[in-house]
Amino acid sequence: MENVANTTDFYKTGHGQQYPDNTQHVLSNMTARSAKNAKMGKLYDNKTVLFGTSAYIQEYLIEAFNAGFFHIPKALAVKQYKRRMDTALGAGTVPTKHLEDLHDLGYLPLRIMALPEGTRVPIRVPYFTIEETDPKYFWLTNYLETATSTETWKPITVATIAYEYRRILAHYSNLTGSNKDFMNWQIHDFSMRGMSGLHDAACTGAAHLAVGNFGTDTIPAIDRLEKYYGANADLELIGGSVPATEHSVMCMGGKETEIETFRRLINVVYPSGVVSIVSDTWDFWKVITETAKELKEEILARKENAIGLAKVVFRPDSGDPVKIICGDTEAEVGTPEYKGAVECLWDIFGGTTNEKGFRTLNQRVGLIYGDSITLERADLILKGLMEKGFAADNIVFGVGSFTYQYITRDTFGMAIKATFGVVNGEERELFKDPKTDNGIKKSAKGRIRVAYNEAGELELYDQQTLNDMLSKPNAMQPVFVNGVQYNKPTLAEIRARLA
Repeated sequence: MENVANTTDFYKTGHGQQYPDNTQHVLSNMTARSAKNAKMGKLYDNKTVLFGTSAYIQEYLIEAFNAGFFHIPKALAVKQYKRRMDTALGAGTVPTKHLEDLHDLGYLPLRIMALPEGTRVPIRVPYFTIEETDPKYFWLTNYLETATSTETWKPITVATIAYEYRRILAHYSNLTGSNKDFMNWQIHDFSMRGMSGLHDAACTGAAHLAVGNFGTDTIPAIDRLEKYYGANADLELIGGSVPATEHSVMCMGGKETEIETFRRLINVVYPSGVVSIVSDTWDFWKVITETAKELKEEILARKENAIGLAKVVFRPDSGDPVKIICGDTEAEVGTPEYKGAVECLWDIFGGTTNEKGFRTLNQRVGLIYGDSITLERADLILKGLMEKGFAADNIVFGVGSFTYQYITRDTFGMAIKATFGVVNGEERELFKDPKTDNGIKKSAKGRIRVAYNEAGELELYDQQTLNDMLSKPNAMQPVFVNGVQYNKPTLAEIRARLA
C-alpha cells in the first residue's frame, strides 16, 4: 500500500470538519441488521458466525498502518494524501493537520471491544465497538468505517454459510446414522478461482476452514491461518486435500482410451490413498457403470496409505446435482439416470448398512460434486439420498464461488453506525430510525454492551450509563487498544468454540 491513509471513501475525509465544534468522542459498532437477503435454508436460526476481526486488526490496523503510514517519512505520507485530495476534491478542500498529528503520535489511538471469534451472534447484536481513546482524534473512529467494513463483512458471511452447511450435514447425519467424523471433510472449498483476487480467496478460504471444515483447495487460506491465527500445520490439521484430475488431463488421455487414463491413475500414478477423477468429460453414466465395473477389481485391490485410505472418488461436474447424485424420477426406470450415481456405485461395489438401516458405499469408492452447490441443493441431495436409504456420508460437496461469491454486505445487512458521542463535555446518544424504512435500519442508541441473558442467548443492551458499562457483564473484550492487539484467538480456540 502506497499510503494507507487513502484507504477510505472520499466523503469520509470531510467528516472531521463536519462534526460539531469541539466534538470529543465517537463510538460506533458493527452489527448484522437482517437476514432477509440470506438464502440459508430451513434450519437457519438467525445467527451469524463471527470470524476475521483478529486478522483485520493485525493485517490492517497494525501492519498496513506501520508500513504504509507511520514508518514512512511524515512529509511523504502527508504529501501523498494531500495530492490525492487536491486532485480529486479541489486544492485545499481537505486539511492535513490531523494526519500530521496522527503520524507524530505513531499509533492508532483506538479501542476496539469485540465478541470472541467463533461466537454465533444473533442478528441485531453487535460484533464489536470501535472508539478513539484521545479526544483529539474523534474523527478517526468513523474514518476507518469503510476499510473496517470491507475487511470484515465477508469473512463473517462466509463463516456463517460454511457453518450452515455443517448444520445441514449434522441434521442428516443424525437422521441416517452416518459417520460424524467424516462430516469434517464433506464440505470442500473449491472457490479460489472464482473469488475477487487472491486476498479475497485467502480470507474466504480461511473462514471456510475456521468453522471446522478440513477440505480445501485454497492453499493461501492455510497460510493465512498460520500467519494470523496461531495455527501450525506441523502440529495440527488446518486443511487438507487429495490428488485430483481436471478436464485437461482427461481430454489429453483421449476419449476412446478414457478407461486407460483411469487405469493409469489408479494403478500407476496413485496406487494408494485417495484420488479424485473428473468423470463427466464425455459420458458420466458410462463411467459410473461400465468403466467402474470393468475397473472394480483393480479399485478394490488398491493399497491403503499410511492413514488407511485407498479410495477412488468419481467427480461429476455438470448437470443438475440433485438428479445426478440421487437419480431422476422422470428418466426411464432402471437406467443409470433414473438410479443416480450413488445407487449405480452401490450396484457395483456394495457397501455397509448401519444400525439405523442406511447404506454407505464401499470405502474404496466415493463421490464429490463441485458444480453450483448451494445450501438448498445440499439439503435436497442429502434428503434425496435418505429417501433412497443411503446415509449422509455418501457424498462430498465441493463448495465454490457460486456459494462464497454470490453474497454481499447486504446478505446480512451489515453496517457500522455511531451510537454515542461527546460534544464539549455533553454526552449525546446517537441513533437513526428512518421513517421511510421498515425498521431494519433502526440502530442501537447510546453506549452499548452485549451480554448473555437468562435464556443463554447474547443480547444487546443499549442506552447504558457509564456505571452500567463498568459494573455489568459485557461479553465483548478488548482486542485492540492504542496500537496493541489483545485477546488474539487461535484457530483451535475458534473451532472448539463452534464445536
